[in-house]
Amino acid sequence: MSKPDLLLVDDDPLIRESLEFLLRDSFNVQLAETREAALALINNAHSQPALALIDLGLPPHPHEPSEGFALVRELLARSTGMRIMVLSGQSDRENVRHAMSIGAADFIPKPCDPDLLKSRLQHQMLLFDAAQEQPGRAGDAIEGNSPAMLNLRAQIKQFANAEFPVTILGESGTGKELIADQMHRLSKRAGEPYIAVNCAAFSSELLASQLFGHAKGAFTGAARDHDGFFEAAGEGTLFLDEISEMSVELQSNLLRVIENGEYFRVGESTPRRSRVRLIAASNRDLVAEVEAGRFRQDLYYRMSVLNIATPPLRDRGEDRLTLLEHFQFAYQDTVARFTLDDEARQLWMDYHFPGNVRELRNIVIRLGTKFPGEMIGKDRLRDEFEHVPSASGSGAPIANELGIRETLRSGDFSLDDHVQVIEWEYIRTAMEMTDGNLSRTAKLLNVNRTTLYSKIQRLEEKFE
Repeated sequence: MSKPDLLLVDDDPLIRESLEFLLRDSFNVQLAETREAALALINNAHSQPALALIDLGLPPHPHEPSEGFALVRELLARSTGMRIMVLSGQSDRENVRHAMSIGAADFIPKPCDPDLLKSRLQHQMLLFDAAQEQPGRAGDAIEGNSPAMLNLRAQIKQFANAEFPVTILGESGTGKELIADQMHRLSKRAGEPYIAVNCAAFSSELLASQLFGHAKGAFTGAARDHDGFFEAAGEGTLFLDEISEMSVELQSNLLRVIENGEYFRVGESTPRRSRVRLIAASNRDLVAEVEAGRFRQDLYYRMSVLNIATPPLRDRGEDRLTLLEHFQFAYQDTVARFTLDDEARQLWMDYHFPGNVRELRNIVIRLGTKFPGEMIGKDRLRDEFEHVPSASGSGAPIANELGIRETLRSGDFSLDDHVQVIEWEYIRTAMEMTDGNLSRTAKLLNVNRTTLYSKIQRLEEKFE
């Protein structure tokens, strides 16, 4: 039986060598010392590692967790099934909480007992194998019996076998990828490959190579021919998440595939043909993107033949409780169960969940990890709510009315300060997503680059 692949990322050569020696009997260990080196390994691999063990403090900022957090997100964008464990000395509560909220499966502080590390890795490997046998079980967001969800499930079945592209629209965290996966599994293409690609996770040049493939020597570092996702998907389904983040130039290449099935590998002049079924998703208003010149009008009309709108959790009533039970059951092997008292249960129903199902899942994981087997009161529950604005621009409430009233009654609330906090959180998150690229950050936030620079200067003085 072949050993599973493990990606190990740490900038300390002694730690890398020691861990590789410790784990080589159980895993094929792939070593990297930076985020860029880790992504290069992943991009050139024929198959994705089952597990990743990464440090947070990586060059060029080894004393900050930003590189590690960015790597967690990028690895999951490329392989949603990968089990990522963080092994780091930067193990304060906020770092642990943030790592788990963006998708890390476990967090182990340094220094770590070797036997404990091996045990935790083996446990994550068991969970990976179980997920392969039962895809979608732990993250299945197609749960609930609200009218909105009954209508959604009906649309999924109705569109499953359609040959036309399907576009899934909705706020972040509403389960768009899971809907695409469900549509594939219900279709006549279920026996063919299903590949999900997060367009926001790649630069334009790298995304072109990943989608269409490249020829040996097409660019610096192209040491061999590379099959793209269109080729790898065959006659299956290719899911393009965050399609609105694709460059206009790449959009024209995608339009060609939709219109006549032809595409070119980067560095080749001979067309190839694709019979893949396309599903796309976006948390942006694509009509507004067309009007702003960021999304091709002809591609919009090609992709919007069949549309599915994913309902936000605040519109799903009792589904909040259904999902609470669902995720406690789904993660029962790793997260202990807990119960909510009556007041906490009412607070749970009153909360708007701006992060939608993803935020609800994260809260369940945190509560089960921090308070195993305990009765949770409203104060403990409120501490876990992530009062951040919705990224969709939909005007969804930032916090529930109960929380707003309590804040206003405190007597020390400042609207100007609150707005600045929101601005700073958005700017910091956008900078993190774009690796500090000011132009891309300005585009992501839909503000002028000069305006953004002025805001950063002003807010840095206040909050840093």
